[in-house]
Amino acid sequence: MARKLSVLLALLVTALFSVIVSVPAQSVPFKVLGFYSGTWDAAHIAFVNEANPWLTRAAQQNGFTYEATNNWDRLNNLTPAQAQVVLFLDDQPHNAAQRNGFQRYMETGGGFFGFHVSAFTQNASEWNWYHNTFLGKGNFVNNTWGPTTATLKVETRTHPSTLRLPERFTSSVSEWYSWSRDLRTNPDIQILASVDPSSFPLGTDPNQQWRSGYYPIMWSNKNFKMVYANFGHNAMDYPNNRPLSSTFDSPTQNNFLIDSLLWLGGGGTPQPQPEWKTVVNRGNSKCIDARSAGLDNGTVIQQYACNATTAQNFRAVATSDGYSRIEYRNDTSKVLDVSGVSTSDGAGIHLWTYGGGNNQQWRVTTAADGYSTLTARHSGKCLAVVGSADSTQLVQATCNGSAAQSFKIG
Repeated sequence: MARKLSVLLALLVTALFSVIVSVPAQSVPFKVLGFYSGTWDAAHIAFVNEANPWLTRAAQQNGFTYEATNNWDRLNNLTPAQAQVVLFLDDQPHNAAQRNGFQRYMETGGGFFGFHVSAFTQNASEWNWYHNTFLGKGNFVNNTWGPTTATLKVETRTHPSTLRLPERFTSSVSEWYSWSRDLRTNPDIQILASVDPSSFPLGTDPNQQWRSGYYPIMWSNKNFKMVYANFGHNAMDYPNNRPLSSTFDSPTQNNFLIDSLLWLGGGGTPQPQPEWKTVVNRGNSKCIDARSAGLDNGTVIQQYACNATTAQNFRAVATSDGYSRIEYRNDTSKVLDVSGVSTSDGAGIHLWTYGGGNNQQWRVTTAADGYSTLTARHSGKCLAVVGSADSTQLVQATCNGSAAQSFKIG
């Protein structure tokens, strides 16, 4: 009997859904110093007003400290020992002393994360080192309008800042900039993410839309500890000075920001996630699939002929008490969710942004034959297929041990 229990435990541990909690590999305290002006463009001011408290909370949750300042003269003699990471929220150094101090800070090992307008210029030669050597992008050319989300394609998933990113994800709302220099031709620049063509046309004003082309959004310079990201401009009701969006609305984008700061500050990098898995039903040999590779809340989870696409890739990440959220590869902020928090048989399964609900958590139980059942935490009912036709939505149903509720994960 003891031997059988040991075998079963081993099978559970090695089950195809590798279950981990996404935490930094180490926790080394470091300081982030955020510079801002907060004096120009209501959308940039709104971003500053939400960024400072958000970064304060993020620091408390991730083992670093955060201080915000509008005194740009602190750059004049700043050293990496005083602050391991510098942020430019809505501006850039204004005079020679500040600029020389920042360059010296970076060249002696400081870390930098720049948002949106911190890269803006129409006269790059005025500060050649910053705009052309450090950021590498030259002059501002044009922008999209109005502010919108974009689907971003991750160019590299091996950089410390992108280890938790899927191949594509939906950004928060922003205005997007283009530049005079092609960063792809600069050997010092590593592009981290760019606009995916599925985003076109990007922008709501027909006269200020991007309809085609290549647009880098996040990148790093290999010669420095730095990351630049072209988000940080909220949508605004300008007449009433009312923000209509938040730069921190995208959990996946937030992961990128946190992981960038951890890398820049020397506070560790996130552990690589387990491999993505397909989930194949025992009874009909069809794969669990997100309909039309959708990214939106409410996207139907269906059964479909296995086709090796990322729409059929999922993984489990531990929550508590032996339950897990089942993340979707194309947007890791989305998980398998029982519609309407229903406890009824036949309730449909769809994608929804993870919010910690019990209807978004599943117990994965793997038997000795290698097949698994997935049991919803809120209802105690099992994930199930209905029939064998492609495009049929999965449901929850009273657990009965049938092949319709049995899945090979691998």
